[in-house]
Amino acid sequence: MIPIIGKLHREQDVTVLVHSRSLVNKSVVSILKTHRFARQIAGEELSVTETLPFLQTLTTLDLGPSQIDIGMLAAEYKADSRGLTVEEFTAEAVAGATGANKIERRDGRDVVLYGFGRIGRLVARLLIEKAGSGNGLRLRAIVVRGGGEADLVKRASLLRRDSIHGQFQGTITVDEANSTIVANGNTIKVIYANDPSEVDYTAYGIENAILIDNTGKWRDREGLSKHLRPGIDKVVLTAPGKGDVPNIVHGVNHDTIKPDEQILSCASCTTNAIVPPLKAMDDEYGVLRGHVETVHSFTNDQNLLDNYHKADRRGRSAPLNMVITETGAASAVAKALPELKAPITGSSIRVPVPDVSIAILSLRLGRETTRDEVLEYLRDVSLHSPLKRQIDFTTAPDAVSMDFVGSRHASIVDAGATKVDGDNAILYLWYDNEFGYSCQVIRVVQHVSGVEYPTFPAPAV
Repeated sequence: MIPIIGKLHREQDVTVLVHSRSLVNKSVVSILKTHRFARQIAGEELSVTETLPFLQTLTTLDLGPSQIDIGMLAAEYKADSRGLTVEEFTAEAVAGATGANKIERRDGRDVVLYGFGRIGRLVARLLIEKAGSGNGLRLRAIVVRGGGEADLVKRASLLRRDSIHGQFQGTITVDEANSTIVANGNTIKVIYANDPSEVDYTAYGIENAILIDNTGKWRDREGLSKHLRPGIDKVVLTAPGKGDVPNIVHGVNHDTIKPDEQILSCASCTTNAIVPPLKAMDDEYGVLRGHVETVHSFTNDQNLLDNYHKADRRGRSAPLNMVITETGAASAVAKALPELKAPITGSSIRVPVPDVSIAILSLRLGRETTRDEVLEYLRDVSLHSPLKRQIDFTTAPDAVSMDFVGSRHASIVDAGATKVDGDNAILYLWYDNEFGYSCQVIRVVQHVSGVEYPTFPAPAV
């Protein structure tokens, strides 16, 4: 399977998935675990012997750039009663990506990271991971403030090793003379600047690029417009935008982005966690009102030990305390989901874990329902709907936060914790507030860059 997956990705820009999880650049163990995880959402085991025939069939088709879910192909084929062969069924299911229907491979799009903290480094990993075909997003440069002696080596080391997300998958070398980091063959220029006005990106051969601002220093249109320098075409903020800056949650409102929009925000990790399931629940049951309580891992803007902080409680030691704080996620819902008229309130408690948070979403629904009905509906949404890349679903009775480190979904519904009583529903939504959010950022960037390719079999609408 591995050589076929790699060849399809390199030569035809085809990404092979199993239930929305990419198999590109994955190890044998990872592929087996991805198949085995299908039992959590599909209710039964999925074997590589079931998906391999579909993968082999893909090599015989004239495929264009696309994402093809062989887990879904296997599941839908099993449910199909027409007596088609695997070859016939596969050709029909991916017809939109073959022959006259296929889209042309597009030129790659330059990407610049402004800031290289937790989110910046994870976004960098994802961009490097997706660079295999050469026709997608190309990480060309990172802009940071100078940090003194051995700055470049230290930044490369932080990219190479991560206490939570593990080792970088591949090789990283440093060229201090040219101020570059070479990651898996991708040459990334490190530009030192204290302000956007100091950089002319065309001097580095960067053109028509998308700049991802990971600093959060500027959140309104006026501030973010500083990035629209020579070589930069669009700016994407990895924090909630203010004023008229669109807040985008991929899967929910990314299709509202205007082609000429140059500045947009990916909102917050918590907004991305709650908006997709909130939309799903509103679509099916109607939501009259809601409250979200996030139990959130501590972040860099808190103090390690008690010390002065401009916020009231964030100055207290993050590893030693639960800290009540505010969240802008509830108010951000209105921007990302304007059709939802229900009032949503929210608050947050920072807790002494380094990553993975949980949002407890308490909803008053428009009609009465049952726990079993809600769980079956959300499970189906996670498998078959346009939100399947945003919403995951687990039935594991012993799941805890660390189990979701590295999840690429915006949120994961915990079936065992879900509570429903008439028209009241309480959903427990896990989310990797670092990596899952970074995946959402990449999806938005892919969409605005024009390199977001269609998925087959097409999800139900």
